[in-house]
Amino acid sequence: MKPSAPGKLAAGGETFARRYAVLFGAFLGLALLKFTNVAIFERLDTWPTNGWEWVINIWPVSLGYGLLAILAALGVVVARWEIRGPRWLLTLPAAWFLWQIFSGTQTVDPALSHATLKHFAGCVACFYVGYFTLGRLDSPVAFLAGLIVALGLVIAVGFEQHFGGLKASREYFFENIYPTMPSIPPEYLKKMSSERIFSTQFYPNALAGALLLLLPAALTVILNDVTQLTLAARRFVAGVVVGGGLACLYWSGSKGGWLLMLLLGLMTLLRLPFARRWKLVLVGLVLAVGLVGFGVKYAAFFRRGATSVGARFDYWQAAAQTAVAHPVFGTGPGTFAIPYAKVKRPESEMARLVHNDYLQQASDSGFLGLATFAAFVIGVLIRTRPRAGDRWGSVRFAVWLGLLGWWLQGLLEFGLYIPALAWCGFALMGWLLRGNSAVTGKVLPVAGE
Repeated sequence: MKPSAPGKLAAGGETFARRYAVLFGAFLGLALLKFTNVAIFERLDTWPTNGWEWVINIWPVSLGYGLLAILAALGVVVARWEIRGPRWLLTLPAAWFLWQIFSGTQTVDPALSHATLKHFAGCVACFYVGYFTLGRLDSPVAFLAGLIVALGLVIAVGFEQHFGGLKASREYFFENIYPTMPSIPPEYLKKMSSERIFSTQFYPNALAGALLLLLPAALTVILNDVTQLTLAARRFVAGVVVGGGLACLYWSGSKGGWLLMLLLGLMTLLRLPFARRWKLVLVGLVLAVGLVGFGVKYAAFFRRGATSVGARFDYWQAAAQTAVAHPVFGTGPGTFAIPYAKVKRPESEMARLVHNDYLQQASDSGFLGLATFAAFVIGVLIRTRPRAGDRWGSVRFAVWLGLLGWWLQGLLEFGLYIPALAWCGFALMGWLLRGNSAVTGKVLPVAGE
């Protein structure tokens, strides 16, 4: 039999990699819709019992772990095992996870730590799939397509909730589900009692996190790369998506999300190619409108004393105290609630998570856990900061911008512990780091190849 030409083999490999990217992007899109519960609440997951529940309910995260394991194993076959850029940065996620395992051996609650470690393993797997498998493709569109479709569905569900669906869901929950549940996390009960929309996400601020993470990339791909549509049609679709996304952000009532989206918008305006003085005028106008809108929307909140801000300071103080008391291993991954219950003020609301991903790392896994995690996040953001000189520079900037906004939100929220958001974020970081290094760095073979 005549052997295939090397060019055909390479072309076949790229085709397979592109199909894998579509499949993995579809999985992450599915996660954005269905695997939205917090990882430490895995024991509260229930399986849908009929076709309708499979459509409208969230799915057990254990199903997500199984699907991710299959895709990660397939990704090993598709991967291109070469390293672009600094090895130390590429090894940080593995080092961080290894320390989480060590911390888990000293945990105060093995069940919580076991659930958290499974989720963190999924995060690290997504990062390396993003780097070695998705990152081998020049075009990110195949990977991002599933996420963009899922984001559109998230926005559509947000609209449905705002215009009556949330009220109907709340009535159904309190009449049919609430009486049958032995225990309900305070965060979930608060979500179901509120007028703030959350779409498919765990709660309103998680919806804001999804919009911060994915909206910039979605708009860029729609405007630049959906070439099947005319320019006018692409602009119309992009306008619908950005308008719908900002409306959902407003209805979510996320104060930090609103300010961070304003920051991302200003950074985008500064990057646009027109005269500096007009940039400054436009930035000033957008900043003024955004801050006025923020003040009008949340004036009543600040008049009431900004109770959620005070509660967060209480969580953060408790996390810092726990980290000082347990500086080496912490209290174990996902266990903040255990020490917090002992030190919280009587009038404070109980919390399962710190509402700060970085302080939670210090509390749960000690200062080395915090150091490896923070070095990874900051290192990737610095290494992949916007650069000129490649075909996909605008998309890389948009992905970087979304990651910046989401990790900044991590100073106020717990997106790291939500599979729907964390799996997407880690995969995007892997893809971005590989693609950015392809433009700026040299190729290093993996040891043993």
